[in-house]
Amino acid sequence: MEYVAISLRRPIQIERIVSVHYFEYGPDYAFVGEQHDFWELVYVDKGEIIATAGEQERLLKKGQMIFHAPNEFHSVRATGTRPPSIAVVSFHCDSPAMDFFEGRLVAVGDEERDSVAEIVRHARDAFSTPLDDPLSKQLERREDAPFGSEQLIALALEGMLVGMIRRGAQEKGQRPTSLIRERSQNEFWDRVQAYLEANVTRRLTLSDICRDNLVGRSYLQKVFREKTGGGAMEYFGNLKIQRAKELIREGGHNFTEIARILGYTSIHYFSRHFKKVTKMTPSEYATSVKMLSRRGRGEDM
Repeated sequence: MEYVAISLRRPIQIERIVSVHYFEYGPDYAFVGEQHDFWELVYVDKGEIIATAGEQERLLKKGQMIFHAPNEFHSVRATGTRPPSIAVVSFHCDSPAMDFFEGRLVAVGDEERDSVAEIVRHARDAFSTPLDDPLSKQLERREDAPFGSEQLIALALEGMLVGMIRRGAQEKGQRPTSLIRERSQNEFWDRVQAYLEANVTRRLTLSDICRDNLVGRSYLQKVFREKTGGGAMEYFGNLKIQRAKELIREGGHNFTEIARILGYTSIHYFSRHFKKVTKMTPSEYATSVKMLSRRGRGEDM
């Protein structure tokens, strides 16, 4: 008896990628727009933006993603309120299945959000091109890139697109008890996330979080490890830094005031924590945001 191999069907196949960006814009940012012969997806990680697709303007809020088909004119601008953070991925894919995404705006779930984070992370490993440079036209490979980084970008992107196409179909083979357990954990996660975001200016302890959310320490840490790979306090600290970055981009407070607003005991501790998380000092970050804003408007440096 001879074994017979079959070729795998791959309805979504990404062979070429054009760009991977992660932008942290100021509240007045505006990009004049462009059109090109490849697909582009835009995901709002923080804040909200107004995206133009053809002749239509659409408001995108945190957790939403829009797709631009090849040769569709598109642009983006901030709404003038909270400074947005967005991920942009551009790629070639000639599959007929991509018709599903034409003109589509979707609210993404945890899986898609994790996929976007993977794409950005692997892009930083694979390429030396800064991901926050809107004028970059070609990705430059790192000589010391970890093995398979580019393939992992394709796998994360393909998996996300396939999953989004399949998401509308009714899930099969999952027991009701599993669904209830998963829904309960997701509701708890959403509730604690909202609690931490609402209290980002406080000096919370792990005991405070457990007490205010009526949860045991072990379960709280278990959920955070599953969702983020780290603990609750690490996540809360990162939220503070994200809010600090927004306040810097808004431009209404100096660093000492931002440290006080976010509950840091001193400007020195704030600066150390900021650099630990972002690899930049607050001053370096503020300078980089100003440069990005000027580049986006096509101004000379």
